[in-house]
Amino acid sequence: MNSADLVFRRADASDAAAIADVWLRSFTAALPTVRRAHGDDEVRGWFSHVVVVRYETWVAVAAGSVIGLLVLDGDELEQLYLDPSWRGRGVGDRFVELAKQLRPDGLGLWTFQVNRPARRFYERHGFLAVEYTDGLRNEEHEPDVRYAWQS
Repeated sequence: MNSADLVFRRADASDAAAIADVWLRSFTAALPTVRRAHGDDEVRGWFSHVVVVRYETWVAVAAGSVIGLLVLDGDELEQLYLDPSWRGRGVGDRFVELAKQLRPDGLGLWTFQVNRPARRFYERHGFLAVEYTDGLRNEEHEPDVRYAWQS
């Protein structure tokens, strides 16, 4: 299956467990040196009781399985994670296009400084680094970078 066979749709409560599992797999694969601030069960509870309930959450579904997620909070791109087996197949590109269509006045996001692939990805999509921090304000205490996109 390729990215053309994907369905992008708003998530609902029944997607929360699958979304959390994608997030856990993706975080582990993409950020092996970053200490996670919360255990697996806490992450699953957070997606079930907070993220899907409170934020605009989108999923990419292939063959009935969630393979990616996008979370928007106002003009903030809060989360964009893909199942590791789907990286490099255009799914992230389509999520960013969707986010830009939904927030044509601009978007902001944070990513960890060590996440070079994510940084290159966002820069390729027109996001500009506007702030670097020492990480003391995030739960992981990992240096991060703020990106902004304006249409």
